[in-house]
Amino acid sequence: MQRFTALFAVGLFALAASCGGDCSQGAPAPGAAAKAGFSSERLARLTDDMQEYVKGGLISGVVTLVHRRGRLVHSDVLGWQDVEQQRPMQRDTIFRIYSMTKPITSVAVLMLHEEGKLRLTDAVDEWLPELENPRVLRDPAGPLADTAPAKTPITVRDLLTHTSGLAYSFTAEGPLKKALEESGVRGANEKIGSDEAMKMLGEIPLAYEPGTRWHYSLSTDVLGVLVARVSGMPFAEFLRQRIFAPLGMEDTAFWVPAAKLPRFAVNYALDPKSGKRVIVDHPDQSTYAEPPAFASGGGGLVSTADDYLRFARMILAGGVAADGTRLLSRKTVELMTRNALFPEERPARNAFGERFFFAGRGFGLGVAVVEDPGLNASLGSVGQNGWGGAAGTWYFVDPQEELTAVLMIQLMQRGNAVPIREDFEALVYQAIAD
Repeated sequence: MQRFTALFAVGLFALAASCGGDCSQGAPAPGAAAKAGFSSERLARLTDDMQEYVKGGLISGVVTLVHRRGRLVHSDVLGWQDVEQQRPMQRDTIFRIYSMTKPITSVAVLMLHEEGKLRLTDAVDEWLPELENPRVLRDPAGPLADTAPAKTPITVRDLLTHTSGLAYSFTAEGPLKKALEESGVRGANEKIGSDEAMKMLGEIPLAYEPGTRWHYSLSTDVLGVLVARVSGMPFAEFLRQRIFAPLGMEDTAFWVPAAKLPRFAVNYALDPKSGKRVIVDHPDQSTYAEPPAFASGGGGLVSTADDYLRFARMILAGGVAADGTRLLSRKTVELMTRNALFPEERPARNAFGERFFFAGRGFGLGVAVVEDPGLNASLGSVGQNGWGGAAGTWYFVDPQEELTAVLMIQLMQRGNAVPIREDFEALVYQAIAD
């Protein structure tokens, strides 16, 4: 696979052996790859490729895990979690997972659905009166005063599928973009509380009519508030009790306590002018060092590769944790991981600026779903599902192959800075022997 030219020279590179005692914890058992239908020789290509990304200075470090047929078949811990201080990446390094929070929030909503506390077709204004009687811009890029009453209310399903008509500031344009930026309603690590955020959001018109088109937005942040109000429990506490504790996700939370900060990776970005890697969030000054005022269901969590693998394996197992605890029914997971978009709701072909991202791919209840691997230019199977985060993290679940995999890096621009996600998936699939 053609390697990208290094954007800048970096003399720091650590092999997996450098990550200390954490590397041996949960390492693949001898012969696990072959028993799970993988070629060990071909899996080595994945390690080689990830090493090239680190050596070329394109990323600081990476943790990758691959699990198939009940076995951990691959684990890599490469590079640095802090390049400047030469702190090696560790198996239990904590990462900002940003939008990989969304599938977890969606599971929380589906738990309440299973308990009969809400219907997917319910209008949300019973619990979120701030969104009652929304108004819609006649032109998504037009004046904020030029609106019309929404023809239908926002439903739970609309929020789960990003068809609510809401937007993010970075997916909006014109006056709407400015209004969202000035409101402070941004999602992750919000400094205003959820009630205040909802009040502000309710005063801003929708970009589109609810239920008419997929538009990436604050919908899942709103779902976090919905979970809190329906359950009568703080959203962070609901996730801890109902999802993280049963799955053993001990390092997944909305903040990083002082005792864990030495394991918290530095977050980087590539400077658009120089192409050099720059620090955008350091553990020593990070807002993640304290609990946020608003626990963002759309992008506020931190986690580790192993923690997220536990979540992904639960989805692969039809809602059952590794210890047999059931979080969701098989039928609910099937619904979550099937395309839920009507043809008219489907996103534009160039969603996120990527030609193939939504070609041959739909969207379920919080996750993207592959429908046609050929159109998607992917080795993945029909039904493969997953999502990523703004700092390049990525995971996928492939029920046909009994496979799930997790990629953790810390480089902003949602994975567009480098093509590591695409390489990761291709190199996992090419190693399948049977």
